[in-house]
Amino acid sequence: MDRKYQQTVYACFTGYIVQAIVNNFVPLLFLTFHNTYGIPLSKITFLVTVNFGIQLCVDLLSVTFVDKIGYRVSAVIAHAIAAVGLIMLALLPDILSDSFIGILIAVIFYAVGGGLLEVIVSPIMEACPTPNKEKAMSMLHSFYCWGHVGVVLISTAFFALFGISNWKVLAVIWALVPILNMVVFTKVPIKSLIKNGEESMSLVTLLKTKLFWIFMLMMICSGACEQAVSQWASTFAEQGLGVSKTIGDLAGPMLFAVMMGASRAIYGKYGEKLPLEKFVFGSGLLCLLSYFMISMPTDIPALGLIGCGICGFSVGIMWPGTFSLASVSIPRGGTALFALLALGGDIGCSSGPTYVGMISSTLGNDLRKGIFCAVIFPVLLILGLIFLKKISKNM
Repeated sequence: MDRKYQQTVYACFTGYIVQAIVNNFVPLLFLTFHNTYGIPLSKITFLVTVNFGIQLCVDLLSVTFVDKIGYRVSAVIAHAIAAVGLIMLALLPDILSDSFIGILIAVIFYAVGGGLLEVIVSPIMEACPTPNKEKAMSMLHSFYCWGHVGVVLISTAFFALFGISNWKVLAVIWALVPILNMVVFTKVPIKSLIKNGEESMSLVTLLKTKLFWIFMLMMICSGACEQAVSQWASTFAEQGLGVSKTIGDLAGPMLFAVMMGASRAIYGKYGEKLPLEKFVFGSGLLCLLSYFMISMPTDIPALGLIGCGICGFSVGIMWPGTFSLASVSIPRGGTALFALLALGGDIGCSSGPTYVGMISSTLGNDLRKGIFCAVIFPVLLILGLIFLKKISKNM
């Protein structure tokens, strides 16, 4: 690959690290917000809803403007807004009379940046002249996992060294990442996703395509498979091992993120030897197994934690794999394809944990039963792959 485009690839990798920062830094401060500003936990929880709700809206709205203003301008704007949001986080809670409103405004800003990054980084990467698109896409998405791990580890180390009271300094330091990558995106070459002489599908044509709806189902299931367990991983760690919340966060969500990143990195390294459809199919089966391990009543509590780790590994390829399969199957899908698939993934990310919580509550607050009922998500993903193969044969 041309060395110039290697810089574009690195910028895309960093773009996903930026998204990991905006999604995972503030949750580390929830208790600090509660203790420092007296914000009720119910309001603090609302910040998560706003973050992902805004990103869902951006996924949908981006179909109407990204192609008009171009990938470069969109990338610069996304990084700028994310940086502004992180800086606002350090400033607004002490400037405004209502600290919660200040935090909320900051979250809205960086959520817009994060949502736009989710839409544009994958097609920019897909358009790069990489020798193996599936490998590159898997490696790209692994950087969200490594970004997540890095945010937790670096933030934890910073708080240990300098105290949690200096979190505003760290917020500004994290803002430097999108600022620097924004500058990089003003210079790197960016290719069009649509080949010369071709036109991308209209939104109406895309929505009438059967294959698109199969990929949409797979994306919803991919997000749901991931977050249905990820959101509860800390609880399993605490209950299964009887450790503190700090250790539980490291043993639960961190284990999940590391295993998910490892799965994506392995395919990113050896993807040419692993047929993507078969790898995704096998991951769906492994996800089923992990759900059974988590939900199984046992005298070995740590078995649930091991199941969480296996689940992290199994879901790693689902999201980037579906992106790659869709790009090959619907080559003229353009930005609209990636934006709507990102929307589907985010719907799955929000609905999966909600589904598990509702089922668990209905069945006597039994989280294991809620996870067991969530097997519908990997089952639907596997069925989607089967239908995809049948339709592809008839085309």
